[in-house]
Amino acid sequence: MALDRRRFLAVGGGAAAMAATGLGTAWAASTTDRKAAHDAIPQPSLRGFTSGSVVANGIRQHYVAGGTGEPLVLLHGWPQTWWMWRKVMPALAEHFRVIAVDLRGMGGTAKPPSGYDKKNMAKDIHELIRALGYRSVNLAGHDIGSMVAYSFAANHPAAARKVALLDVLHPDDSYYEFRMLPRPGQSAASPWWFAFNQVRQLPEELIAGQGREVVDWVFDYLLVDRGAIDDRSRAVFGRNYSYPAAIRGGNSWYQAFSQDIADLKTYRPVGTPLLGLAHPGYFPLMRATLPKQGTDVRVAEIAGTGHYLAEEQPSEVIRHFLDFFGRRR
Repeated sequence: MALDRRRFLAVGGGAAAMAATGLGTAWAASTTDRKAAHDAIPQPSLRGFTSGSVVANGIRQHYVAGGTGEPLVLLHGWPQTWWMWRKVMPALAEHFRVIAVDLRGMGGTAKPPSGYDKKNMAKDIHELIRALGYRSVNLAGHDIGSMVAYSFAANHPAAARKVALLDVLHPDDSYYEFRMLPRPGQSAASPWWFAFNQVRQLPEELIAGQGREVVDWVFDYLLVDRGAIDDRSRAVFGRNYSYPAAIRGGNSWYQAFSQDIADLKTYRPVGTPLLGLAHPGYFPLMRATLPKQGTDVRVAEIAGTGHYLAEEQPSEVIRHFLDFFGRRR
């Protein structure tokens, strides 16, 4: 369903906008902070997996689960949803009970006005797994999800069996030093969206109805093989990121970085076994930093990929996960 952005914004981009653009009351509900978008935004399906939701840590959380064995929880990053794991979930489900979660603020999970520091988002996941009947889980996160996964290990060590961190580390003081103006000829990505997402209100006004344009740009900038995220998946992510509540939720992940940096200073190196996976451009930083943040750490480089490891090199991610988390005998 295409959105007429001019009509969408003309009536404020909220519930009234949904009604005015013909999206109906169910779609309008997706922009409120009291109702999970799961009730409004159609979610894709994956053969062998079922969708569910629970109320945990005060919000309704959406997840997709399949397979049997030890639980393996998967956490996505920005600007994505659980669907980013689609290429690795079937193979992992042969060895684990795979549970891919939509983080607070995105996809089918609720989008409240607060609670986006990674410590509280880790509590979201801790309470979710308890609601599903688990005392401890394996955990893997990409991008923002990696920050949440590390915070989970730091704050809930008894519940963390093993944790994999993909291509992003927990925020630290170095985040205050990111260059906003890239040097001529700079080959590394310039993460301008870190600053853009700090701005309140304006992003949701600019992006409302145009999430597809944002995700296309970000993917094309950070992928080696642009075809690794196909048109259908780009449509899924773009649709989820087209609504003000979701845009505001994603922005809030970034706006909490100062609190995340302060929280990191209170953590001791975690004892949970950690696996760090990174593309070639990020690998040197992960290799230098992660061993300072854990006592049992391994780090590996994934060649032939940009930032989106699980979509560009799914077979390599699967191989490393099975070696690290263990496989069904």
